[in-house]
Amino acid sequence: MAGVVICHGSTVVRERLVLTAVGVPSLAPVRAAASLDELMSLARRNPPTIVLLDAHLPGQGPVEAIRRLRGITSTASIVMLAVPGDEIALDRAVALGARGYLAPDVGRAELAAVAAHVLASPVVADPERLASHIDPGPVVGRPLVEVPVQQPAREELALTKREVEVLVGMSNGRSNSQIGADLFLSEDTVKTHARRLFRKLGAADRAQAVAIALRRGLIR
Repeated sequence: MAGVVICHGSTVVRERLVLTAVGVPSLAPVRAAASLDELMSLARRNPPTIVLLDAHLPGQGPVEAIRRLRGITSTASIVMLAVPGDEIALDRAVALGARGYLAPDVGRAELAAVAAHVLASPVVADPERLASHIDPGPVVGRPLVEVPVQQPAREELALTKREVEVLVGMSNGRSNSQIGADLFLSEDTVKTHARRLFRKLGAADRAQAVAIALRRGLIR
């Protein structure tokens, strides 16, 4: 087994998912990619059994990633990392053979359960699917509609433009000093915005704040 590759454009989310997956023995070894090119390089070197793929992968996007991945391996199980509002992208991904979808803040127990399900029912190679977009049947994972509807919307959270900009910087793995340089703010000011963000989002740290923001559609 060649384990899992986690491919996500956000440094913070990617690192969090790696830490989560490392605790699941059936997913070892755990590798990470930040782009389509990195994913292809890892897959050529050692084709993965499972790929967790960002539904908003920067560059050529997740659909092209699936097409190119299928050119390397027809048996890797692809599970999308998606948030509410991603239904159109998910439809296309599932039509191309994605097995299902999970929220970017998936916990270890849920990830282990999905891995067990996927490994128990391996992908059956279907070369015609890429061209015909035949419905692959039932998908696994947590449907987007199961995300709690009681969570605040963007307006209810009342994030300022600056707070959103700081969140975006966090999602890209930028330090407080780097975010400050990008936004022409002092590091202390960035820390103040970060504390307000954590309080508004109910987050304990950067990784949780970014995951919550992605799930609620506050950032992409």
